[in-house]
Amino acid sequence: MAQTLPTPDGGGVSLYTKLVSGLLFPLHERLKKHSSVRVMHGMESSQWLSADELQALQLNRLRGFLQRIGTDVPYFTSQFEALDFDPAAIDSVTDLQRLPLIGKPEIRANFDALVSATAGPLEKFSTGGSSGEPLIFYRGKERVSHDVAAKWRATRWWGVDIGDPEIVVWGSPIELGAQDRVRWLRDKLLRTQLLSAFEMSNANMLQFTTRLRNVRPRMLFGYPSSIALLAEYVLANAYKVDDLGIEVVFVTSERLYDHQRALIEEAFGCPVANGYGGRDAGFIAHECPQGGMHITAEDIIVEIVNEAGEVLPQGERGEIVITHMATADFPFVRYRTGDVGSLGEGQCSCGRTLPLMGEIDGRTTDFVRAADGTVLHGLALIYVLREMPQIREFKVIQESLTRLTLQLVSDGNDKPAMEAEITEQFQRRLGPSLLVDFDYVEKIPREKSGKFRYVVSRLDDT
Repeated sequence: MAQTLPTPDGGGVSLYTKLVSGLLFPLHERLKKHSSVRVMHGMESSQWLSADELQALQLNRLRGFLQRIGTDVPYFTSQFEALDFDPAAIDSVTDLQRLPLIGKPEIRANFDALVSATAGPLEKFSTGGSSGEPLIFYRGKERVSHDVAAKWRATRWWGVDIGDPEIVVWGSPIELGAQDRVRWLRDKLLRTQLLSAFEMSNANMLQFTTRLRNVRPRMLFGYPSSIALLAEYVLANAYKVDDLGIEVVFVTSERLYDHQRALIEEAFGCPVANGYGGRDAGFIAHECPQGGMHITAEDIIVEIVNEAGEVLPQGERGEIVITHMATADFPFVRYRTGDVGSLGEGQCSCGRTLPLMGEIDGRTTDFVRAADGTVLHGLALIYVLREMPQIREFKVIQESLTRLTLQLVSDGNDKPAMEAEITEQFQRRLGPSLLVDFDYVEKIPREKSGKFRYVVSRLDDT
């Protein structure tokens, strides 16, 4: 028999949501000098263009983007001159293939030369590091505006909007640490509440479940593994949370497995909407209610390449490469994501002409467990390592509740100090009895599948 936790009386939220999405959030974006509202409304129109019209729009945007960076970004000015590449003369998106691929090593080596001479205010960001190779880069207001617009459009596909009550299960220090007054007020007005994905003990998950009943969110957002763990807890304890009016669960940042989707849908009584992207690559694709993983084609060009860097046809699996056309301040052109996937064929039954992603293996992040049994998201350890510039690559292997192996590719000289800092930080999260074995290697090999896994728990094998 399902257990019922206390819940407040429900109520209509549509008028408040309209106020937020139509007035308060647009005002917020205008004050931040973002063009998100205009871009989103443009995207809501362009998704219904004919395939030929959408391709023409994409080509026009690509041509303008390449002209800008060829003039203003020193790295690409030199590259285009060396290749005798004239952006104004391109007449097909496939002309991109004349340019070399770029990855994290190239970006690190040419960091200053990748900053546009005409860039406005820039914010420094870094990737989550789930690939083991954190990347520092810049984002300008154009990039942020287009990313906000892409996510906003996809949210509205599901009949929910900014201003609807939302619970976010997330773990980035940026999000969790930004508790200043302005951020608090913004989240209060937008009716967004944040739950930490880093510490999912049974006691915390009971609190999370109670929060769900109190807030009655219309949507959830978070890592698929974290929300699936919460769903598993709810089902195992027979807590009823499928009557709260949750319309959709948005998941991103990890590969969504079929069993996770099934768990989440059973527990919360609503569909799951998958999203694919990253801090570096942007919001690449979102799932619509009809199941299509639509690429944000107005901003992003997706290519699939083999190990030799050759472009593969639709349906064939390889590395996902993106060009983000709203990144002129710090360009991502033919950027190797390190993820594996394929392009889908045909058109979605929803009627949108946006091209489709097919299979997405994406990046996978495991959980780790503290000595007292608390389950922590693997990113709780990754964020410690990604802030250390001397670490180039890493792999965390949890051998037992009290022992962990850390494989490192490091160019640092003061290894004792680094090891002491890592051990202290890991012990804070996993318990003071934790022993960390450091294994320095020249290269960390891939899995048999071709993917990297940098947080691996062997607890189930012991």
